[in-house]
Amino acid sequence: MKKMSKLEAVLWNIAFPGFSQLITGQYIKGVMFVVLEFIMNVNSHFNRAIMHSFLGEIQQAEMVINYQWLMFYPCMYMFSMWDAYRFAMPADEKYSYLPFVFGAYFVTVGLMVSPKVTILNIHPGPIFLPMLFLIPGLLVGGIIKKLLIVRDAKLKMPN
Repeated sequence: MKKMSKLEAVLWNIAFPGFSQLITGQYIKGVMFVVLEFIMNVNSHFNRAIMHSFLGEIQQAEMVINYQWLMFYPCMYMFSMWDAYRFAMPADEKYSYLPFVFGAYFVTVGLMVSPKVTILNIHPGPIFLPMLFLIPGLLVGGIIKKLLIVRDAKLKMPN
């Protein structure tokens, strides 16, 4: 199996969930992620919503998107990235999952509230608002990870 860096693993899965797994020879898992991504993408009309959003047609994006299907997407997407990262990370690295988990949580919340949110008179819609929510999700997960690492270090120190 090919070994890759953590950054390379995450970047391939950002491009398409399952790519890192396929590159590293984890074929069953990789194909599963690709198939899941395809099923969720097609049923949620995600690509059409992305296209409308990037063209500034936010109302069109909201009309074509199937929120019920798209709500599965953030967790699968972030889990596929975490899985690729985990394969590449050192065995002793702890709590690395937290930014991915909180990223998935926050993106899902961003998707759910996207029909109602306007920021500075701009309505980001179902594509851009969840992307914006990823940033605080990664930050919250990263902060909790750091706090747990500090706590563990204090617990190991002799009194």
